[in-house]
Amino acid sequence: MHIHTIEGYIQNIYLVEYPDKLMLLDGCCRADVDTVFNYITEQLNRPLTDLKLIVVTHMHPDHAGGAHALRKLSGAKIATSNAPGQWYKGLDGILMHLADIALAWWVAGRLNKERRNLWYSRYLDADYYLATDSTLPDFDDWQALHTPGHTDRDISLYHIPTERIYIADLLVKVKGQLMPPFPVFYPKLYLNSLLMLKALKPQRIMFAHSNEMHIDDIDFEHILALVPKKPMTHWRSVKAKVRQALNLKRFSQS
Repeated sequence: MHIHTIEGYIQNIYLVEYPDKLMLLDGCCRADVDTVFNYITEQLNRPLTDLKLIVVTHMHPDHAGGAHALRKLSGAKIATSNAPGQWYKGLDGILMHLADIALAWWVAGRLNKERRNLWYSRYLDADYYLATDSTLPDFDDWQALHTPGHTDRDISLYHIPTERIYIADLLVKVKGQLMPPFPVFYPKLYLNSLLMLKALKPQRIMFAHSNEMHIDDIDFEHILALVPKKPMTHWRSVKAKVRQALNLKRFSQS
């Protein structure tokens, strides 16, 4: 087993290679579909049909955006959490889907990337829905661990023999420091997910937006102190900015 790390549009792409099959540890951006296709066919000199499984750790644009297109091209199956329903359901879901795509474009701008088409379905049509601690279909050396908090359906992927884990957006690096991501919809679940990761003690941790790290290089006590007590979401941020603007207006008129 070999894990290839590929530079994606705004995130790392992890492609797992075996002699007879390939797996993507996340569904990438829509803008990454050609990148994955070219890497498999040109760098690895393998047919795209060797891609057998695409895992979607959660529904954000850089984790689910390319999944359906890559399945259509390769015939691979899609696996995801068995959380009930769809993340982007209802009117709130439509607005949040648009906001998340806009946020992905903002990240791309910070990375000096040109704006690309990131549109993807807000509903995921998966082939497998993974219970926590279940092994991945046809990749039984990998285990799906439910690590919600960022959303209600985040999963991390643990390679049992090497004790390596891909945690997607469970932690992000800002100005060189690991910290909770934005948003955190479920702070209590998020705290439990961090405590589970700490207790698991994997040898190495792979992140969606920073380089792989050894477990000993991570200061969990500092990170745990940063866990929010209340949800940090798009809507709360907007409301806080509106309140701040109104307060400034009242202050200037007084």
